[in-house]
Amino acid sequence: MPEPVAPAPNTITPDYAGLVKYLVVPFLEVPESLKIDCEVSQRKAKVWVRLAFEGSDKGRVFGRGGRNIQAIRAVLEGVARTAGHTAHLDVFGS
Repeated sequence: MPEPVAPAPNTITPDYAGLVKYLVVPFLEVPESLKIDCEVSQRKAKVWVRLAFEGSDKGRVFGRGGRNIQAIRAVLEGVARTAGHTAHLDVFGS
């Protein structure tokens, strides 16, 4: 896996929670059930995003063989890498 790129001075931290919401909501039957918690550690250049949603939507969010959640993680990690962060996405039941 490539190393994160050092952030440029005065760089704006991406809206990780907004990005994940944009990617996950189309899979949900009950979008109001989505809860996102995002923690950015500037000192360690790490981002933790935690998701919770209705259990009935789990199959759609994860997709066949986990393809959907893998794609969401790949997009999140790519955006984080450009900002000089490493990203972690955790999914919890609501």
